[in-house]
Amino acid sequence: MINVAALDAGINWRAYFGLCKLKVVSLIVFTALVGMLLATPDAVPLSTLFWGLLGIGLGASCGAAINHIVDQKIDAVMKRTEHRPLPQHQLSTAQALVFAGGLGVLSMFILAVMVNPLTAWLTLASMVGYAVVYTLYLKRSTPHNIVLGGAAGAAPPVLGWTAVTGELHTDALLLFLIIFIWTPPHFWPLAIKRVEDYRKAGIPMLPVTHGIAFTKLNIVIYTLMLIAVTLMPFLTHMSGVLYLLAACGLGAGFLYHAILLYRSEGDQHAMKTFGYSIFYLSALFIALLADHYLAAWW
Repeated sequence: MINVAALDAGINWRAYFGLCKLKVVSLIVFTALVGMLLATPDAVPLSTLFWGLLGIGLGASCGAAINHIVDQKIDAVMKRTEHRPLPQHQLSTAQALVFAGGLGVLSMFILAVMVNPLTAWLTLASMVGYAVVYTLYLKRSTPHNIVLGGAAGAAPPVLGWTAVTGELHTDALLLFLIIFIWTPPHFWPLAIKRVEDYRKAGIPMLPVTHGIAFTKLNIVIYTLMLIAVTLMPFLTHMSGVLYLLAACGLGAGFLYHAILLYRSEGDQHAMKTFGYSIFYLSALFIALLADHYLAAWW
């Protein structure tokens, strides 16, 4: 008789979960959920909700695991990432590859069979965009890496939308645009904080190639662009006054942090700006949902 407990004891589940970047995946699943809920004035069928979020989450986890595999040498020399499973030799590259492949295949099967082919293809494109185009090429070749690579991270609300409707819509693409413009001012403060890590690893992040002052200026510029873009759901009648008030208030807060960072010395305000950016996106999408359901009830 097989001793299941003994088998489980030989598997480093914590290391495997560590490959998935669960904090990042949770934000991806949340934005996908928002896309689902905004796609229809009615309730999303529970089967679509469950299988769609599961498939998208597994796809995101697959991309994260491949990122760990490709970046393991870089991760080993950076303080922020040196404790990841592969640099710590908690797993072998082969084990990580099998795990990533299993997640990817399962994600594609679930989405293609239980949801719809369009969502499966778009999820595959976002996985390839993040794990291959961004990680293998953009990250190592251009200081605009996070700008161009942000397209993969902006896909989840579109995936959620197509999971429910089976088609692309301009409102879904607007959600994509918001996250796409949000990504640089979200990530660059962290890059400022970890600039020496990136320099040591040979990664051409913007503060490495163009300096911290130039990066701070770009954070302010992109924050202003973001504020403008977040007005578009109201201007296109996708959302109403409740969302508009929230977008303006949250945008003012983001600009406040961006200006404080710009005027501060070195990386003094970098992590506060980074932390606010995460709160900002979550709160903005919650405001979209609140406005959506308020309009449905009224």
